[in-house]
Amino acid sequence: MTEPSQRLLSWGADRLRGMKRGLEKESLRAQPDGKLALTPHPAGLGSALTHPHITTDYSESQLELITGVHGSVESCLAELTDIHQFTLRTMQAQGGAAGEEMLWASSMPCGLPTDETIPLGRYGSSNVGRAKSVYRMGLGHRYGRRMQTISGIHYNWSMPGVDNEGYFALIRNFRRHAFLLLTLFGASPAVCSSFVEGRQHELQPLGQGGSLHMPHGTSLRMGRLGYQSDAQSTLAVSYNSLEGYAASLHDALTRPWPAYEAVGIRNPGGDYNQLATTLLQIENEFYGTIRPKRVIYPGERPLHALRERGVEYIEVRLMDLNPFERIGIDADTLRFLDVFLLHCLLSDSPPDTPQEIRELAQNQHLTAARGREPGLTLSRRGQPVSLVGWGLELLDELMPLAVAMDGLMDSEHHARVIAQARERLQAPDTLPSARVLAAVRRDHADSFVAFARAQSQRIRDELLALPWSAAQQARFEAMSAASVAEQQRIEAADTMPFEIYRQEYVSAARLGKPLEAVPA
Repeated sequence: MTEPSQRLLSWGADRLRGMKRGLEKESLRAQPDGKLALTPHPAGLGSALTHPHITTDYSESQLELITGVHGSVESCLAELTDIHQFTLRTMQAQGGAAGEEMLWASSMPCGLPTDETIPLGRYGSSNVGRAKSVYRMGLGHRYGRRMQTISGIHYNWSMPGVDNEGYFALIRNFRRHAFLLLTLFGASPAVCSSFVEGRQHELQPLGQGGSLHMPHGTSLRMGRLGYQSDAQSTLAVSYNSLEGYAASLHDALTRPWPAYEAVGIRNPGGDYNQLATTLLQIENEFYGTIRPKRVIYPGERPLHALRERGVEYIEVRLMDLNPFERIGIDADTLRFLDVFLLHCLLSDSPPDTPQEIRELAQNQHLTAARGREPGLTLSRRGQPVSLVGWGLELLDELMPLAVAMDGLMDSEHHARVIAQARERLQAPDTLPSARVLAAVRRDHADSFVAFARAQSQRIRDELLALPWSAAQQARFEAMSAASVAEQQRIEAADTMPFEIYRQEYVSAARLGKPLEAVPA
């Protein structure tokens, strides 16, 4: 028996059953022809500012569907399915061309218009709503709007009795072993050429269909084409402690960045370009594969919440939408993540170093672009190591933990998904990224957009055909109406001029004090 499985068994079944999870799933609204829908957020979905389960991410055209906190994988996926059903039914009820829109099934976007035509998310006239839109305007200036249309699915996860030190140990191990998740679950090896128009890239043409790909790619979303920037590449954030992590983030949130100072807060006409000219406008701009998180109070900065009350859960951010799954992810994937995260938590986790941080970034880029390449080697503590060999070692370590979980939870699913992953790692043609490319070539004349459009349409039809009760409809309609009323209440209560609000919100004072400065 391995040390992690012994530690798990010492916890007992009750503590293990206290594991909690939730999902946040992004999807573009697309027209039937596979182009981005440019219509406003459907009114029947309520307020994107205040709805607890249905909002938008970067763009007005990019929905984000959010579950509550769940004690089981099954209930979490059931709620996400319900949210999808209501969303699609509401979209259909708009009628006309808008009523034929669908949720794009792939992480890499549908056919995109010119960069400036991609609509930013709109959240009403309140200060908090305007700040959300200005932040998105800033992202557009900094990285381009196309990059922000990439969609993913985030897994929020917590375990009772874990302190800050435990969560940061988990995060360090997760970052070391994230290549395995990118390999097993990456599903974005191809993209429409409109995404990279005017940008340098290493992609290869896929036939004559206007699509580009990496032949052995796993997740273009998590590679150099995805959430990357020269400014953020200067950040070598350490995860050795909450204090060190918070200090790195504090620096990025308060350090002026010349290229962003050149953009300015406002343009000559008085419209806002961005919230701030610092390296990061706000905490969410920091792109990582995993984040420590804490539920915030209204108006509170996330960094302040972490410093004051510690880590509450972690957010896994590297999962692609699986275009073969109805809601982008399935139960077996969540079960694998549960085993993986417990292994990261229960295994020894030495401190990270600047050298290792650079090594992990290189491993991520290699895996995203070439993860299925035969014989691909990564770097582990400065030594070359086979991706497949390292992955099999990890899966061998995960299996005893999965068996222990099954024993405590009266289940047989966890050991099964680890065994299944072992088979797939050794048969790369069975991985989602390979299946996407095979389907694009075989069934859609080398057109990524045609493939994703067909999957999106099929999923739309399947979800609309599922049973749906009047009680479910009424419950969701009530939530939408309540969210609209709440947005109106917030707007009516505003008295502060927006510029004063902005200055106060981005001030260093709102970020909280370094932990060592807080009296015991």
